Amino acid sequence: MAFDSETAERVRAALADRQVREVKMFGGLAFMVDERMVVCVSAGGSDLLVRVSPDSDAQHLEKSGAARAEMGKGRSMGEGWITVDKTALVEEKDFTDWMTAALSFHAQGSGGKPATRSKTETK
Repeated sequence: MAFDSETAERVRAALADRQVREVKMFGGLAFMVDERMVVCVSAGGSDLLVRVSPDSDAQHLEKSGAARAEMGKGRSMGEGWITVDKTALVEEKDFTDWMTAALSFHAQGSGGKPATRSKTETK
C-alpha cells in the first residue's frame, strides 16, 4: 500500500529549509534529517508516525488523534513514538504543532544511532 502523497507533500514543505533524505521505512515514507527520523508518513495515509521527546510523551498522547505507536500486533514502540491519525492533522495548526514537536526532539540530538567509538591503539 502506498503512502499518502498529500501528507508527504505537507511534510516536505515543513522541512523545506533542511537537508532531508526520504527512506521507505515502517511500511511508509520516513523523513530523515541528519540521518535521524523526524516523521514517517504511514502506508495507506491513515497516520503520521512522529518521534517526540519521551519527557513530553504523556502530554502529546492527550492530544486528539494521538496514540502510542505500535509495531506489529500490540507491541509498543515505546515512549516518544506517537501515531497521529490523519483526521487530527487537517488543521494546519495541528499539523505544525506535531512537526514542531518532532523537530524540537530532533534538535536535542536524541533518537539517533549511537555514536561509534573509534578504536585506539595501545603501544
